[in-house]
Amino acid sequence: MKRISLALAVATVIGVMSGASAQTYPSRPITVVVAFAAGGSGDTIMRIVADHMRNTLGQTIVIENVGGAAGSIGVGRVARAVPDGYMLSYGNWPTHVLNGAVYSLPYDVLKDFEPISLVSTESIAIVGKKSLPVNDLKGLIGWLKANPGKASAGTTGPGGVGHVVGVFFQKETGTQFEFVPYRGLGPAMQDMIAGQIDIMFDTAANSVPQIRSGNIKGFAVTAKARLAVAPDVPTAHEAGLPGFYMSNWRGLWAPKGTPADIIAKLNEAVRNALADPTVRKRLVELGQELLPPEQLTPEALGTLQRAEIERWWPVIRAANIKAK
Repeated sequence: MKRISLALAVATVIGVMSGASAQTYPSRPITVVVAFAAGGSGDTIMRIVADHMRNTLGQTIVIENVGGAAGSIGVGRVARAVPDGYMLSYGNWPTHVLNGAVYSLPYDVLKDFEPISLVSTESIAIVGKKSLPVNDLKGLIGWLKANPGKASAGTTGPGGVGHVVGVFFQKETGTQFEFVPYRGLGPAMQDMIAGQIDIMFDTAANSVPQIRSGNIKGFAVTAKARLAVAPDVPTAHEAGLPGFYMSNWRGLWAPKGTPADIIAKLNEAVRNALADPTVRKRLVELGQELLPPEQLTPEALGTLQRAEIERWWPVIRAANIKAK
């Protein structure tokens, strides 16, 4: 009888301790691994959101930039992390969908993570260095055709946004150019401004500020309508590539097995951030499209990720896009 009572007492203590641990989350700083280099659009957006999230969570959020291999290095680090809510993965369409078909990964982009929330979505900007001798998309296509294999396009590596969109652009236009991999969009943009590379198929967040500043040329965006923050840049559809629509969405994940109550707290923090007028204004200025509340649930992110895998993995494999 005494042994049973002791066992019950121990179980009760453990249960109380577990409950207390869950109730006090977070009790220390949270690390968000951004799978892109510092200074790029993904880094900037997550810092804006994280700065507000700490108000809800009551803890510091540390941004750790782990770029390389189209984000798979950083994402893999989170996949191996303890599922306690203190290390999260911030990524996008390539890192949590495309990489699964491009790389032989030591983790599963879907099964090894718990979705927390979508953050935003955006179109892709087709941009070039200022010294290019063309000023519109048709002119760019003509110049690329006249100089096959000579132009360079900055990317974050095989399977990254710029690489995948660039491959489809080549297919649709009959053009050829070289892809130059970088550790992030920020460094690639710096090189294009400096004239070291010719073009990029870039996230709107990374390119729009440079287009508005006159540092680069904006030829088109892959949205169905012009961006409010860059109204002079036409859509690819109206600029000469009918139906050329593509978007890049961004989200936040935790390692598989993270408790549901912790996921709920993190989701609440993201929602609160995205409801803040100042945060919303800053994201819109970066070319981001903000989503309605019903699309900000963990379930919505999981559903989108599964649907995108079903859509894009066969396409990637058919195009033979592989890490080299």
